[in-house]
Amino acid sequence: MSRFARVIPDRAGDRALDYAIPSGLAGAVMAGSRVRVPLRNRLVQGTVIDVLDECEFESVKDIAGVIGERPLIKPKLFELGHWLAEYYCCSLESAMACLLPQVVRQAQVSARKRNVARLLKPVTAEELAELEKKAPRQADALRALQAAGETLPVAELAALAGVSESVFRTLEKRGWVSVGAEEFARDPHAGESFLPTNDLELNPEQGAVMSSIRESMAVPAQAKPILLYGVTGSGKTEIYLQTIKGALEAGFSALVLVPEISLTPQTVERFKARFAHMQKSVAVLHSHLAAGERHDEWYKIHSGEARIVIGARSAVFAPLDNLGVIIVDEEHESSYKQEENPRYHARDVAVLRARMEGCPIILGSATPSIESWQNARLGKYQVLRLTQRVDDRKMPVIKVVDMRKAARRAGGGEAVFSVPLLAAIESRLKKGEQTILFLNRRGFSTTLLCQACGHVCKCPNCSISLTYHRDAQQLACHICGHNERAPKACPSCRDPGIRHTGTGTQRVEDVAKKVFPKARIARMDADAMTRKDSYRSTLGAFKQGEIDVLIGTQMIAKGLHFPNVTLVGIINADQGLHVPDFRAGERIFQLLTQVAGRAGRGEMEGEVVVQAFTPESPSIQFARHHDFDGFVEQELELRQTFCFPPFTRMILITIRSEARELAEFTTQTLVRRLKEAVPTGVTVGEAVPAALEKAKGYFRFQTVLRGPAIRPMSRAVQSALAVFTWPETVFVAVDVDPVQLL
Repeated sequence: MSRFARVIPDRAGDRALDYAIPSGLAGAVMAGSRVRVPLRNRLVQGTVIDVLDECEFESVKDIAGVIGERPLIKPKLFELGHWLAEYYCCSLESAMACLLPQVVRQAQVSARKRNVARLLKPVTAEELAELEKKAPRQADALRALQAAGETLPVAELAALAGVSESVFRTLEKRGWVSVGAEEFARDPHAGESFLPTNDLELNPEQGAVMSSIRESMAVPAQAKPILLYGVTGSGKTEIYLQTIKGALEAGFSALVLVPEISLTPQTVERFKARFAHMQKSVAVLHSHLAAGERHDEWYKIHSGEARIVIGARSAVFAPLDNLGVIIVDEEHESSYKQEENPRYHARDVAVLRARMEGCPIILGSATPSIESWQNARLGKYQVLRLTQRVDDRKMPVIKVVDMRKAARRAGGGEAVFSVPLLAAIESRLKKGEQTILFLNRRGFSTTLLCQACGHVCKCPNCSISLTYHRDAQQLACHICGHNERAPKACPSCRDPGIRHTGTGTQRVEDVAKKVFPKARIARMDADAMTRKDSYRSTLGAFKQGEIDVLIGTQMIAKGLHFPNVTLVGIINADQGLHVPDFRAGERIFQLLTQVAGRAGRGEMEGEVVVQAFTPESPSIQFARHHDFDGFVEQELELRQTFCFPPFTRMILITIRSEARELAEFTTQTLVRRLKEAVPTGVTVGEAVPAALEKAKGYFRFQTVLRGPAIRPMSRAVQSALAVFTWPETVFVAVDVDPVQLL
């Protein structure tokens, strides 16, 4: 009896096509399989979303082939893909694309092979002595193979024996060894050694937290998501490690999400050191892996060889079986939110996946998100607290410097460093201690301004000024990537007095090197970290004490542990505070708290110097006093007053076009349709220009839907978009639970 498969070809949206399953592929095609199918006059790849006994069409084409011996998308992940499409208002095809890395999805990378040598029979001492007389190099090769005691690559054996690889071919002809090709995985951490570590003794607070986690793991079906609120340096990572150890001992696997690629090397080091006896069971997934490494790491997980997965946002879809625990470190981080379609939030997807898998989930943070804290207040999450740093270490002392006074002392000019910060850095250099300087703005200066006519060099494609990068003598846009040569005179009036204003990390580095010429200074931002191993090598050098002052953006702001760092300087702490986004205050509080937490994590007490032009801001003052409860109380009151999340749910719709009038008119028309379609209790905002009105050559208009629940709003949006007639040059983006409103 013939059977049929419903397939969504890649890049076809929700357009599903039916194909016949040839008898030779019977049993190999099932929901979640990746297949090759004929479409018009070519073969394309697609995903099977259903297997049918009947087909409504009289004649359908056959599936041409199946990719992989078993479905690449496992059943629970397949179910998760359907949920993604419905919840985040995206096509099923784009939701399914999230479940597979592009290198796996396109099937363009094959397994890597190498020649290995095996000893066919034991070699006696007499035989070796005889061979030594006639062919000493062959004898050396046999000794190396015997000493290895296992199958090794021919190239590695040849290096050990000090012979050429052809010697092993000669031994193969003589019947001593066999040489053959063998598949092997590309290891992103090959050549690194990890010194084994043991479980650390837990303090009473940590012990109480571990007891609660073990109770949840004993009855996972009844467990609530756990919000682990622990101050910086309180030992959350040790809790994660011991939790994972318990899951592995019980026969389960574990998934760990971290927000930044820069955190991954140090996190991987800790996990590989703790689980040194099973390093091949630890897999890593993030975007800085080479294509072949990502391919092999993913298949290591899919095959079941890897039982611990560490990765950034997309690792939430890692094809692990028998999950015992999911850990989301720094759960408040905005980088967990995908900014391209589908715009999922990895933390929220992880919570759903834990429910589907029937396993506990731990959301860890020193500054929990307002949404997670509200879920805890409502009893949806269980809160576990770590209020003290390990070994009774003190929280760093935070000093706030009013930069308005510093600017007046500088005669109205820009002061990169205040006097207190300069003195603090000098003190650390004398003591041989390390300093971190944080500024969340890369480049040399943020604006090129003509003092004669007021002309500002702006991006031709975006509604922002261009950032000056002195190393390349270029102006660059950090939105669209546009760059051009920096002018020596004003492009408008030709006055040579054009000057750089604003401060970026390059300028901080330049000033620091002039003020402290003997200090070893390094910069860590997107411009400096261009090589694949840049993150790891820079952090490694800092850990080894080869760098005195590390300057960087948010990639150095959280999760990193350097015991010799006793000073953190925060330049322009209120830089992101004055933007039209209701989350601005929350982000600044979290960022300051996380950056400050890098200081004093060793035996020596830490100090933090915060430079700000609005030092009276509640976000800065609450962070200064390490008062999360006070901050969250006033923030929740503010959100409730103005009906912002978490007291309402939100969908942001952005429409863009190269023609401003067309973008505006289309948004206005859609708003009218949405107002007719949404259920009672949902409000639809008017069509307004986005805060960043022009980006990457497109004008952008927005509308915001607010209501008590997402599902009714999502259905209304999907139904309205499905029947809406779109001009060819207009594009729409739907962001459910938006993190950024810009």
